[in-house]
Amino acid sequence: MSKTIRLDKYLADMGCGTRSEVKQMIRKGQVEVNGEKAKKPELKITTGQDRVCVAGKEICYEKYRYLLLHKPAGYVSATTDNRDQTVLELLPEGLRKDLFPVGRLDKDTEGLLLLTNDGDLAHRLLSPKKHVDKTYYARIDGKVVAEDQEAFLQGVDIGDETKTLPAKLEILESADVSEILLTIHEGRFHQVKRMFQARGKQVIYLKRMTMGPLVLGEDLPKGVYRELREDERKALGIH
Repeated sequence: MSKTIRLDKYLADMGCGTRSEVKQMIRKGQVEVNGEKAKKPELKITTGQDRVCVAGKEICYEKYRYLLLHKPAGYVSATTDNRDQTVLELLPEGLRKDLFPVGRLDKDTEGLLLLTNDGDLAHRLLSPKKHVDKTYYARIDGKVVAEDQEAFLQGVDIGDETKTLPAKLEILESADVSEILLTIHEGRFHQVKRMFQARGKQVIYLKRMTMGPLVLGEDLPKGVYRELREDERKALGIH
């Protein structure tokens, strides 16, 4: 459904810059609307009808944004925090508006984090009833063995009212410092760390590799984000 919106807000909402930065672009003649240079920031744009370009690149208006971030350690999964840097601070200021992280990764945990302003999608991915797979790579202080795999498959008592749901534990290397992949279907507080603690072991490094159909590829460095690809959007049911 189309709507009417000021040109400067249109461009700011699409991450082209802050409102003041966007106004500078318009004054410098870098913005075109329907093939003509725009002169006023307050020019009214009808989404889905008017064609807006910045420096020759068309900027299509989307109500919802979907960004895949490779979260580095040292950032908290929140929109604001009085003490620590948030994951939103890894984005340009003009792109942060209304975005929030889908779920939480601990401050010291790295890996895949989806940022969006689509509350319905976030609910679908986080709802315990949906059982969305999340796979983590971890290094464990202690030898991880077949008995741990069986325990995780049966569900582990981590001090909550109920045991964890069955989880798939893949042992990549069993040693004094083991390497594993763990797939869970929940998002309890510090869940992966608490599951290993229940087995007398400690997580010393944790990285989320997948969430549902989303996969963290080697082409996305730490601290870098990208828009979801079309195939990823389709896999998530985004139209």
